[in-house]
Amino acid sequence: MLGRRLRFSGPRFSCLSNGADAGVGFFGRSQGLTPGVNEPATHALPGGGRGLGAHLPPTRPRPRLPPANPSPGPAPGPLPPPAGGAALAPRAPRAAPCRRAMSAGWFRRRFLPGEPLPAPRPPGPRASPVPYRRPRFLRGSSSSPGAADASRRPDSRAVRSPARGRTLPWNAGYAEIINAEKSEFNEDQAACGKLCIRRCEFGAEEEWLTLCPEEFLTGHYWALFDGHGGPAAAILAANTLHSCLRQQLEAVVEGLVATQPPMHLSGRCICPSDPQFVEEKGIRAEDLVIGALESAFQECDEVIGRELEASGQVGGCTALVAVSLQGKLYVANAGDSRAILVRRDEIRPLSFEFTPETERQRIQQLAFVYPELLAGEFTRLEFPRRLKGDDLGQKVLFRDHHMSGWSYKRVEKSDLKYPLIHGQGRQARLLGTLAVSRGLGDHQLRVLDTNIQLKPFLLSVPQVTVLDVDQLELQEDDVVVMATDGLWDVLSNEQVAWLVRSFLPGNQEDPHRFSKLAQMLIHSTQGKEDSPTEEGQVSYDDVSVFVIPLHSQGQESSGH
Repeated sequence: MLGRRLRFSGPRFSCLSNGADAGVGFFGRSQGLTPGVNEPATHALPGGGRGLGAHLPPTRPRPRLPPANPSPGPAPGPLPPPAGGAALAPRAPRAAPCRRAMSAGWFRRRFLPGEPLPAPRPPGPRASPVPYRRPRFLRGSSSSPGAADASRRPDSRAVRSPARGRTLPWNAGYAEIINAEKSEFNEDQAACGKLCIRRCEFGAEEEWLTLCPEEFLTGHYWALFDGHGGPAAAILAANTLHSCLRQQLEAVVEGLVATQPPMHLSGRCICPSDPQFVEEKGIRAEDLVIGALESAFQECDEVIGRELEASGQVGGCTALVAVSLQGKLYVANAGDSRAILVRRDEIRPLSFEFTPETERQRIQQLAFVYPELLAGEFTRLEFPRRLKGDDLGQKVLFRDHHMSGWSYKRVEKSDLKYPLIHGQGRQARLLGTLAVSRGLGDHQLRVLDTNIQLKPFLLSVPQVTVLDVDQLELQEDDVVVMATDGLWDVLSNEQVAWLVRSFLPGNQEDPHRFSKLAQMLIHSTQGKEDSPTEEGQVSYDDVSVFVIPLHSQGQESSGH
């Protein structure tokens, strides 16, 4: 199994708009997706990008369960088309999201082999591939090349930032660089803008009704998506996630602005002790925002699965999102991107990276409960190295799903199979294929030459960290740095903080200093002599960076 490539299957669903893309704009219901967010398409993605395996026959259709306890909320509607964009492809009706807990029976029917795959469906109309685009806020952008060099050295790659006339929310800075010919396209995507959340209430027939035409609550949004297996999933996530989040927040906005989230948004008082029960559970307004983020990620993941199937494309992406709302900054992460708070005397991590190593016990536990997921090809046990035939009968170190420590066991023949998780650090791979354990997409990803799916082991649910900005005594140089893993492969938190502290104090009067700082961070990953990294350390990956200043931003409006 060592060295096997990826393999995907390519069933079909409906297609998302191929004209709306992520960028800076207003994310309100009336506006929908920002019109014409990205540059015009110059390429259509052939099969989801380079380096992909062949397609397997389509999987069995996923059964839909009715929600166990349907909660009142706006039914998620179709995403609106972009102004002036291409016409939408026909789209299948959207089923209501399933909120029932996953049952063992459903899991077995969905993921575990036991029946032969159905024969491929006859060819039918297929939606257009997702067009490759960059965020619109980069239109007319400036490029800052590295040192002039006739060779193809990575430091000759251009660093792109928004044009000087484009201002991102909170005057945030942004910069990006494409990989060193690792793939044809930049697989990173970015989005940012203002979230416009409107107030809804129960109507006479217990349907959600919009009460005010203007926004009831406003916030801001920044997001980075790092694609793998092609840029299609990252493009769809950048186009979709903010819309999913806005809908989820509108469903709970009455609870957000209440002194304490009420038991019933409808205003009914079923039990006089309801406020006491809510208080005993410690439920606060920020818990509703966390729940909205988690639900939005899940919904976006389902949209990506349908759209990639419909267009015959494959791939997945990580997602790192920062949302400012009611004086707090919420950082949601699913993948290996990272966000940190840098202050004069503090470095505070705002996200946790999810890799096969960091989630080893969860992944091994799933393989223990459902051993059929491994199809007899892998062992769930972890050993310090890949075992060989000479190890048979020897006692070696190992650990299982219930262990944070190590023990010894006598090696059996089944232990010689390829490990469920193999490798160390950033070289660790899940089923010899994937380097992350959370993210969006990857619904068709399979181990090469097998019917083993990776999706059961992947989570789309983010970890959410809450930063109470109102409680900080902010200074002018306090910033949040968000970046994809291409930056953190080369720079540590301390090195990034050193660069921030050395650059900002001497550039207080420059209105573009945060974008220049983002550019400098990327240049520092290109192996230059003045870089704080060790000699020879170069990032050959795509790198995207947001620098978000926190000082003097004021509070978002929380009234009508």
